[in-house]
Amino acid sequence: MAQTHLQGVEISATQFLEIWRHYDTDGNGFIEGKELQNFIQELQQARKKAGLELSDKMKAFVDQYGQNSDGKIGIVELAQILPTEENFLLFFREQLKSSEEFMQTWRRYDTDHSGYIETDELKSFLKDLLKKANKPFEESKLEEYTQTMLRMFDSNNDGKLGLTEMARLLPVQENFLLKFQGVKMCGKEFNKAFELYDKDGSGYIDENELDALLKDLCEKDKKVNL
Repeated sequence: MAQTHLQGVEISATQFLEIWRHYDTDGNGFIEGKELQNFIQELQQARKKAGLELSDKMKAFVDQYGQNSDGKIGIVELAQILPTEENFLLFFREQLKSSEEFMQTWRRYDTDHSGYIETDELKSFLKDLLKKANKPFEESKLEEYTQTMLRMFDSNNDGKLGLTEMARLLPVQENFLLKFQGVKMCGKEFNKAFELYDKDGSGYIDENELDALLKDLCEKDKKVNL
């Protein structure tokens, strides 16, 4: 079914979701390694079968990842190359260009400070994005977008998006949470790091303390990549 969708001149939001789930075979939120190579091969086959040329974006994508067995893409990168109708996913790409902007958005829409973006908060986020992009919409379409977003990113199906789930809206190279993968700390090292940012000694890292931690992480990453 996913291969059939790839033959389309225009792909619906639902079809896009089916394509994503088909190629993200391990369900880890990324298409990578062999999954990515399979996607590229079947994309080329599907477009050829449909008598369609690869778009310029598709060609650039194939050139970038075709020979890279260690390649990894997130859902936003996929949205950039597929001809998806009403591609509201790309609004996120325009709105969330960096980890800093992501955290500003997170705090703005996590209005109850629960640590989650719940359904109503997500709907407000989408509504503001559509208005900013001057895209006309009906309430029913807004509800459809909201539910599609939940289906795409709510990995544990609890009806709300946690920080790591929401961070999948960032392009892979900007996803600061990925930098924690593979990091190993002993208990003593963790406690030392926690105490450094728990300035008031409350046993919790509050919003301002979290800002300081994330700012330091982003600055450190910029220096490493210079």
